[in-house]
Amino acid sequence: MFFSLDGGDGTGKSTQIEFLCQWLRQQGQQVVTCRDPGSTPLGEAVRELLLNRHDLNVARQCEMLLYMAARAQLVEEVIRPALKAGKIVVSDRYLLANVVYQGHGGGLDLQTLWDVGLIATGGLSPDLTIVLDMPVEVAAARIQRPLDRMEQQGEDFHARVREGFLIEASQQSGRIVVIDASRSLQEVQSDVLVAASRAMANTAYEEVDTAADERDPAAN
Repeated sequence: MFFSLDGGDGTGKSTQIEFLCQWLRQQGQQVVTCRDPGSTPLGEAVRELLLNRHDLNVARQCEMLLYMAARAQLVEEVIRPALKAGKIVVSDRYLLANVVYQGHGGGLDLQTLWDVGLIATGGLSPDLTIVLDMPVEVAAARIQRPLDRMEQQGEDFHARVREGFLIEASQQSGRIVVIDASRSLQEVQSDVLVAASRAMANTAYEEVDTAADERDPAAN
């Protein structure tokens, strides 16, 4: 099972990821967490360059490809091995973030981003992406630290990013769930668990159904 959590900066992803992973482990699951970009030596180097090197002028196309390269390494080194071992993967961002930030926010062609992402990930997509949503100004006020390079893109950019998440979710309602993150922590946590539980139940049902078909070829 592969989950990703996404959303605008300041929406509380880190807190919800920690809570979700704790809940999954309480259910007896083995959980691997990662962040995109990051979680590999290459990915962390790219993350540092993209988010903290304020002295560099990084073109959008270059920015997009660097994210894709870090993700390719993340899939190869962390995500696929964990899934193959039967573990649950919870990722802080994934390909959707690239499409939204560099596409909806930065103006790059959306289909091109999805196509390049397909190559970078070898076609590996999350079983469920949970998008935490809240007004841009509310999310920005929650960030109590120096802003990274992407967070400094301005309110208009982040408004386009928020709208991009909502657009993509409306087009992929079976794989992307939007949760109102402006409510209390407990309410958000409850909705995250409901979404994750449903996804796990659906996956378990599909696995049982597939196994039944394999035992009975006539069922096909």
